[in-house]
Amino acid sequence: MDRRTARRTYARTGARPEPGRHPLVVLSPGLGLPRASLTALAEDLASHGYVVASIDHAYESSGTAFPGVGLLTCAPLCDQPKPPEGGKATITKNRAKDVSFVLNQLTGRHPAWKHANLIDPKRIGMAGHSLGGDAASATMLADTRVKAGTNLDGTINAALPATGLGKRPFMLIGSQSDHSPGKDHTWDNTWQALHGWKRWLTIAQAVHDSFTDLSIAASKAGLSEPGTIAAERGIALTRAYVAAFFDQHLKNKKQPLLDAPTPNNPEVTFHNP
Repeated sequence: MDRRTARRTYARTGARPEPGRHPLVVLSPGLGLPRASLTALAEDLASHGYVVASIDHAYESSGTAFPGVGLLTCAPLCDQPKPPEGGKATITKNRAKDVSFVLNQLTGRHPAWKHANLIDPKRIGMAGHSLGGDAASATMLADTRVKAGTNLDGTINAALPATGLGKRPFMLIGSQSDHSPGKDHTWDNTWQALHGWKRWLTIAQAVHDSFTDLSIAASKAGLSEPGTIAAERGIALTRAYVAAFFDQHLKNKKQPLLDAPTPNNPEVTFHNP
């Protein structure tokens, strides 16, 4: 319990890690959002035995501090070059470079993290929200070290080639209103380019922030949109399906939750267009 705010916390600094070698999951937030927006997902994955690395992407969030460099402020999207030289696809590809750099720092010959020996470099996954979900597929395309990926409600600006991601698994999870088949052509196109294990799930009454901690903040402030899925429920479904995905593909543990709709989760629809 944090006595300053009278709120219960589920994570703390200085926690002793479990011994052994664990899969690594990289988390990438939405455009302009801090890594803290995916804290609930990060905590849950850590509780399942994953090492989790959440990234604040330089020049995107309100401020990212680098040792010896200082605070890098936000460069808004409107200041970026426009297509074909730039735009969101360029930002996405730059994020892929960020992730590869982080993987080098965590799993290279001279890792920057003192607990890097806990990471199994052969079991690396990535999940992202919004532009971070777009970055998940872009990163997998650029870096074969990432073995499995998940997009949480993100339009895909960096299109996949016809060869897709090879046989590596990928999962799309989004709001039913915006990401059902025919609603977002980038998902329609991506689905056809995926040749390995794949799932396309939508959640009824979800909105863009239902997959992040922002939904909890909006709910507590009384700002939730009418008819929207309860914030706690949206987070619970996100945690359940993302953890099941990585358990199946990074831990080789079969997850029936990913096979078909279940009575306990009536909000979730499986698509196979």
